[in-house]
Amino acid sequence: MKYSGRARKAAFKLILLSLVAGVVVWAIAFLGSVIAAVLATVAVPVLLVTWLLFTVFTLYFFRDPNPRVPVGANLVLSPAHGKVDVIDRTTEPQFMGGECQRVSIFLSVFNVHVQNAPVGGKVGFLKYTMGQFLNAMRTESATHNENVLLGFEVSEPKGQRIGVRLIAGVIARRIVPFVQLGDEVARGERISLIQFGSRADVYLPAGAKIKVQLGEHVVGGQTVLAVFE
Repeated sequence: MKYSGRARKAAFKLILLSLVAGVVVWAIAFLGSVIAAVLATVAVPVLLVTWLLFTVFTLYFFRDPNPRVPVGANLVLSPAHGKVDVIDRTTEPQFMGGECQRVSIFLSVFNVHVQNAPVGGKVGFLKYTMGQFLNAMRTESATHNENVLLGFEVSEPKGQRIGVRLIAGVIARRIVPFVQLGDEVARGERISLIQFGSRADVYLPAGAKIKVQLGEHVVGGQTVLAVFE
């Protein structure tokens, strides 16, 4: 599938950077005084074990399974893996043009953090907004935190719009969109990566019927979030 392997590349980059940092720390200790050299002999195995644990966790965190994309007309899929903790009405003026429905999904550090296109269509809006790094478990993080808003012009049914806001958290401090403005995407296609715990808000028009419930765990590119009736 398109953009397959992007998450794994990000994982290896972090692992390499952590290895370089560990070597630098060890070198500083080793080249110091006799006391520092003694400490270094103790520090080396500790650093090595710490790095190995970090490597295992990073590879686990950046896993990128292929979704089993459901077949059907007028479906809106969950763009993220996580837990639905908000279903309400809100106002999104930038792309949705006003009042709309919202489904908010919290991603813990144990969830897959690659996001998938909720619908097939065109990327009609993409905006990065700087902000704070509140805990993503707090729903107000959607308003105050650094985020990227993606707007999709739906191909089926035509004329509909879906917004997805990717929100950074206290740990997640980097959002990596895979798509660009004007790109055509297929339903379930990989669209972005958020590094570590975060949140995704999905904006739906009033005519969409929401199919998930509060507390439900959803799978990106696979769980049917809503349908156009």
